[in-house]
Amino acid sequence: MTWALVALAAIAAAPFVIELLRRRMTQTARAAAPGGFARLSDGVTHYRWIGPERGRIAVCVHGLTTPSLVWQAVAEGLAEDGYRVLLYDLYGRGYSDRPRKPHDRHLFHRQLNDLLHNLGITEPVTLLGYSMGGSISASWAAAQPERIEKLILLAPAGMGHDLGRVARITRDWPVIGDWLMLAMFPRNHRKGTASERAIARDVPGIIDYQQDELRWRGFVPAVLSSLRGMLAEVLERDHKAIRQAGLPVLAIWGRVDRVIPIKAMGVMAQWNPDAEHAVIEGAGHGLAYTNAGEVVQAIRDWRDQAGAVS
Repeated sequence: MTWALVALAAIAAAPFVIELLRRRMTQTARAAAPGGFARLSDGVTHYRWIGPERGRIAVCVHGLTTPSLVWQAVAEGLAEDGYRVLLYDLYGRGYSDRPRKPHDRHLFHRQLNDLLHNLGITEPVTLLGYSMGGSISASWAAAQPERIEKLILLAPAGMGHDLGRVARITRDWPVIGDWLMLAMFPRNHRKGTASERAIARDVPGIIDYQQDELRWRGFVPAVLSSLRGMLAEVLERDHKAIRQAGLPVLAIWGRVDRVIPIKAMGVMAQWNPDAEHAVIEGAGHGLAYTNAGEVVQAIRDWRDQAGAVS
């Protein structure tokens, strides 16, 4: 009986021990990172610029499990069109710090505000958000519409959808959810990203970069905290505020996206009938790195259409 209890305790403790044994994100680990680092109010943030120094500024916000590299191909396309593109790693991801705070809109808005202030950016920007980054971008735009020139959302979260029973338990049940996340998420993340290896053609190595996130302490807890924080929000009020402010919005969707299903487009259209939409046929949730050329072309078409109308 005693050995059974010891074995049970070891099984229960194993995911937490494995997390503690993961590498910490340190200055040594950051030594080979491209770009720069800003010391902000909640920790260090990694960022990079792509494009001409005097271009109009576009800021790209990545998603739940992807580092900012996910934007590489889209950013290069925007740079060709004259944009100076700012990429940065959200807290808990990439080369940024892993603060042990709720990963909610307050943390992510503060990070973006701090970073823009640190870099001396005061003019309105074109803000792009992908997946959870779409939630961050939309809620930030609703709160500060005067700082937005255009809002572009790729497969944005925030429309509300069923995560599934296990994911709901993980999100909603303290302790048990933490154990499930630490025990199950790494394997599921590797499996899910590996399934896109054959089609992730636009950002070389992006699947390896996504899987490498699991090496670092704090990544998995950050994902769980985001599920409980930023991704738990339904952004109806924010999208209605965006419409009220008259901000130009383009939302780009993947036709076969299983993470943010295409039906979310209809929900967003109800909240903001003025938003424009583009659908990429055959694209799943990885459209930022599997269909980057089509994403950039959709943005160009929207820009040209707006120019023709004006």
